Amino acid sequence: MLQAIGLTSIPRRDLPPRVDDLTFEAHPGAVTALLGEPGSGKTTALRLMLELEPGRGTTYFRGRPLHRIPHPGREVGVLLGDVPGNPSRTVRGQLRMLCAAAGVPASRADTALEVVGVAGLRDQRLGSLSRGMERRVALAAALLADPCTLLLDEPSAGLAPRDRDWLHGLLRGHAALGGAVLFTTDDAREAARCADRVVSIAAGRLVADLDAAAFARTRLRPRVAVRTPHAARLADVLGREARDAQRAVEIVEESGNLLSVYGTNCAEVGEAAFRHGVLVHRLADETGDASTIVAPEEAPVLQARTASDVEAEASAEAAATADRSSPGAAAPSPGGSRHPRSPARPPASPVRRVGGPLRPLRYELLRVCGTATPALTAGLVVAVSVLIALVLARSGHTPQNRVLAAWPELLPLPPAALGAGLLGALAFGEEYRYPALAAHRGTVPRRVGLLAAKLAVCAALALLLGALAVAADAAALHLVFGSGPWGTPDRWVSAVSWAGLLVGCAWAGVLASGVFRSATAGLAAVLAVPVGVVPLVREVLEGPSVRSVAGIAARLRGLAWGQWPPEADRLVLGALRVMAQPVGTALVLSLMVLLCAYGFTGLRGRVRW
Repeated sequence: MLQAIGLTSIPRRDLPPRVDDLTFEAHPGAVTALLGEPGSGKTTALRLMLELEPGRGTTYFRGRPLHRIPHPGREVGVLLGDVPGNPSRTVRGQLRMLCAAAGVPASRADTALEVVGVAGLRDQRLGSLSRGMERRVALAAALLADPCTLLLDEPSAGLAPRDRDWLHGLLRGHAALGGAVLFTTDDAREAARCADRVVSIAAGRLVADLDAAAFARTRLRPRVAVRTPHAARLADVLGREARDAQRAVEIVEESGNLLSVYGTNCAEVGEAAFRHGVLVHRLADETGDASTIVAPEEAPVLQARTASDVEAEASAEAAATADRSSPGAAAPSPGGSRHPRSPARPPASPVRRVGGPLRPLRYELLRVCGTATPALTAGLVVAVSVLIALVLARSGHTPQNRVLAAWPELLPLPPAALGAGLLGALAFGEEYRYPALAAHRGTVPRRVGLLAAKLAVCAALALLLGALAVAADAAALHLVFGSGPWGTPDRWVSAVSWAGLLVGCAWAGVLASGVFRSATAGLAAVLAVPVGVVPLVREVLEGPSVRSVAGIAARLRGLAWGQWPPEADRLVLGALRVMAQPVGTALVLSLMVLLCAYGFTGLRGRVRW
């Protein structure tokens, strides 16, 4: 059972809160509709229930608030807006990535697609889906973890009538299995037809909590919709017959050639049209919201009423209005009892702390492999690297290591390092642009597991990219000039320096994009290392010093009591050369600063580690 108790949003400046002391229930095995006009607070109520924005009140899902549930995604399926995914990602890839985040088997993606009837679209891109198919995919994402409760915000918005019928059948099927379904809508007819219980709100406050039959009986008015090219003539005919028969009939001329006739039925209207020879194109019984009747000054209304009918209807409407607008009246609780509101309110609850993906490494691998960005980046990097390497080798004035890395003196970083930094910047930049982990939050959970997964995957991608670039450069040099720049005595030192540079750039992009919440800022931070930090480090390292580290290998051999192998001297000296490079030192310092900034922003956002 879903129980929402006293939901109240934070008041806006000089405006009342969007949701004010809202209390209702959604029972298992039933479909509940949250009905209200646009701007009445329906979406805000859902966000308060999900603890996505600060406010007062409590929502219990089967007796527990959401922040006390270990895995909320397995308890509540949510549909808020569109599918939160990269438009270039496939439907199946997006759902498999969400499966990893929810900690469920990847096979649930295909099962959910079959349930919503779009299994044939598994290889389609999210950006190419129509409105109806997109809503089906969003429902599949909500059903991935087989949740007990479904919270859907305007699930039928923009859908064709056929898709709406399918949606209502799906919600009925979920409720028949014992689940609780709550969806918002602004269509009273849809709420009465598709829900078992209708909760009506206006200006964020509860107006009525009725079962569907009572709602249709008390809140809706049956009418006859007539479409005819002779609307004015038919309206005059119906009005005269109603006055002659002393019947209360209300005729509203809608836009075009449509009439809405209240207080009669299709048979009577059809017979009147036949008797007077009025052509009718459409004749149907409909049920519409009583509050949406067009005012007399907005459309001509032809009424045929007796004096007693008018007096009785006016008195009943005045009594209902006084009862609803009485300042001392309390909203009825779901059980039917009234209770006064307490003047003392509890402090506002903070936004719920969002947990990271339950399977972070698999999630990150699926996120990276789900788009063509890594392949396109690798292709562009290899092409540019080969071109630069050929130009450098042709000039003959560049060291062999720099030729193989395609790193001229004019460039701050080689193409492979820039590509690694770009892939690292996209690790968090894509999360903030397409927030799949925390939809409609604009935040990403800063778990250590998620950060470690992103660093590990980006490091592997950077090393693979560097190896591809070096191999392509060597092959191109051998093809064009007949020999490649291999065979240098310090090639392992160069390899370690090369790997460290690539991994450092990738990690700098990851951390900077996580701190600044933008892929562009992450790539800018990678470029800032050689442009801004390296000159400062070089000035410090190349300045005068009264101490020297020369002979450190011999001193280490002495500390090892002669057990130091002679080959280790070369290893130690090579490692020191790598660490003493200005670029390496600048990268290490930049990574330390970015890591501290990442942790500080996480603690400042009060996100649980």
